[in-house]
Amino acid sequence: MAAPLTAAPKRRVALFGGSFDPVHNAHLALARAALQALDLHEVRWVPAGQPWQKAHKITDAVHRVAMVELAIASEPRFVLDNIEIRHQGPSYTLQTLKALQAAQPDTEWTLLIGQDQYSGLHTWHDWPTLLSLATLAVANRPGDKRTPHPDVQRQRHHMVPLPMLDISSTRIRQQVAMGQDISEWVPPAVARYIEDNGLYRSPAGS
Repeated sequence: MAAPLTAAPKRRVALFGGSFDPVHNAHLALARAALQALDLHEVRWVPAGQPWQKAHKITDAVHRVAMVELAIASEPRFVLDNIEIRHQGPSYTLQTLKALQAAQPDTEWTLLIGQDQYSGLHTWHDWPTLLSLATLAVANRPGDKRTPHPDVQRQRHHMVPLPMLDISSTRIRQQVAMGQDISEWVPPAVARYIEDNGLYRSPAGS
């Protein structure tokens, strides 16, 4: 009698979206922590195309994509996906996740976000459906007092420990505009790319 067929285990992939303007060491620390804490096969980095909640104009996609490529080159489980860059119009995470699920039905998806995004998740487009399709993983930065909406907090999720790194893309852009050193905050290849391409030199982009 033949042995019963068993379903192959699903690949565990975290969707990590953001403007990455620029990508920095705190992004990398979160992605590495998620690989270990969630036993992931992959972290899928998804630079935003036209993020609908961003108040400032973001840097051209070609530069943001290039910086992510440089930052993640040494980790084979980090994968760049330009799905939102290719999309015309505003980027919605739900739309992205549905497209990725349709293309890879054998994958179990986790949505990897920071504490700041967690506290505002109730403002995202159709967030209940989004959280019905993916497990939520939130970076738990020590000392961050921001809390999510109670309806969001009830959803199943993991907390991913993240070392305290006082880094933000906004601060990096401001430092570059003032001619200050950013080598402690971004990978060396990203710092060189910013310098070589003259990015963020005007305060208007901060």
